[in-house]
Amino acid sequence: MRKFETLLLLSPELSTEQRETLLNTLVAVIEREGGVMAEVDDWGMRDLAYPVHKQMRGCYTRLEYHAPAELIVELERNIRISNGIFKFVTVKLADNAVGEVA
Repeated sequence: MRKFETLLLLSPELSTEQRETLLNTLVAVIEREGGVMAEVDDWGMRDLAYPVHKQMRGCYTRLEYHAPAELIVELERNIRISNGIFKFVTVKLADNAVGEVA
């Protein structure tokens, strides 16, 4: 399995409960498809450099997980059909990061 990171920009109009439900759904997709969650990092509400969906603020959340490459297709499909997610990006992280002991 490879290490991936997905950064989500969530709508500021979502309540805390709605954000938690949405993130729990995405974590469930990752685990259902054979992935292992490493970290859910909530960056909180931030000002945006330009309007996105006519909003100047958004809530950032970073998901870090180990997963087979096929899982990314299913995860991104679920992200696209979810309401409240403005933007997202998924990247494959280095297998051995600088300073990490193998």
